[in-house]
Amino acid sequence: MPHPLRTRSFRLLFVGRSLSLLGDAAIPAALTLAVYLATDSTGALALVLACAMVPKLLLLPLGGVVGDRFNARTVALTTDLVRCVTQLFVGAELLSGTPALWQIAAAEAIGGAAGAFSMPTVSPLIRGTVAESGLLRANALMAVVSSAARIGGPAVAGVLVFTAGPGWAFVLDGATFAVSAALLAAIEVRHVPIPRRSLIGDLREGWGEVRSRDWYWTSLIAHAAWNGAAAVLMTLGPALFLRHLGGQGVWLAFLQTGAVGLLIGSLVAGRALPRRPVLTANLGGALYTLPLCLLAAHAPVGVAVVAYGTAMAGLGFLNPVWETAVQSAVPAHVLARVTSYDWLLSLGAMPLGYALAPLAASAWGPEVPLAVAGLLVGTACLATAAVPGVRRFKTPATPAEAVTRTTGTPA
Repeated sequence: MPHPLRTRSFRLLFVGRSLSLLGDAAIPAALTLAVYLATDSTGALALVLACAMVPKLLLLPLGGVVGDRFNARTVALTTDLVRCVTQLFVGAELLSGTPALWQIAAAEAIGGAAGAFSMPTVSPLIRGTVAESGLLRANALMAVVSSAARIGGPAVAGVLVFTAGPGWAFVLDGATFAVSAALLAAIEVRHVPIPRRSLIGDLREGWGEVRSRDWYWTSLIAHAAWNGAAAVLMTLGPALFLRHLGGQGVWLAFLQTGAVGLLIGSLVAGRALPRRPVLTANLGGALYTLPLCLLAAHAPVGVAVVAYGTAMAGLGFLNPVWETAVQSAVPAHVLARVTSYDWLLSLGAMPLGYALAPLAASAWGPEVPLAVAGLLVGTACLATAAVPGVRRFKTPATPAEAVTRTTGTPA
């Protein structure tokens, strides 16, 4: 089996994605600090974050259609250039010393909209540059880089914020998008054109592909529960640790342990060949119930930290295994639309968790929403084992079986 990095197109794609992921990982910390320091208002920060998220959620299905109608390379290259401009603009605003909040919010909204078209292209780009036999290793490589960026990105942001100012983090991110676009221009990506039809027809076809696979849509429900539970933990966790569990240093150690676990899970996924990948991936997602329920039960903080690292290792394993299963089973001409619905449900559950967690905590204490979120994600992930399609979905043993599966015929 040739290593994916020996393929020129994937190698260039990998380098470009690695750079842009590192730049993106530095942005959340830089953005929150920059906006709060400039406005001294959590409401202003919430407005900017909402401007980045809402267009992304609204446009994701359309992004899936565009990703299937046109070559994924062209779409990704265009969105990289758009995000390059928006990040450089925000950086220039912050470096000016008198940033205008509405201009930053507008730039983040444009960047969020571009993200809605970029995210569905990731799977088609990998599938279009890697042989079927190398998909898992390629997805694991991407997951490792993403995990490493989550560890190193905040550190890069911290260095830039405290030495040169948060604006330079955005300049760096804009530069990584420019390099990524240049590398995308130099690669070739296989593309299966789709018949011309109405936008509604394209959306219906993509949704029909989702509904026709019970292993897919039931897993999406489990993944949405995972993301909603993660939002609950990220909302209630800081206050819980600062007030009762050792303070800011312990909270940061909690997060860093999770980032390391994510990296370890991604590394393991690159060498694992689970025969039932969807079932195995969802069981890995069920591990997230451990830290939530332990925190709700006032377990020793060290135990909760280790449990969170274990849970994030499960996520690190889940992501590349799941993406490989989807890329090997879904026809190429609908892959962007199908994955856009995955992103839509996963990201859409997070604002719900952000909104409900504080309300529930104020009414019943943080233990109740943490326990409920933990039980919900564990139940949703484990329940997929009862779905026939999840149990029957197996890694193709032969090239012929792989071809049969991508046509939509049950293997």
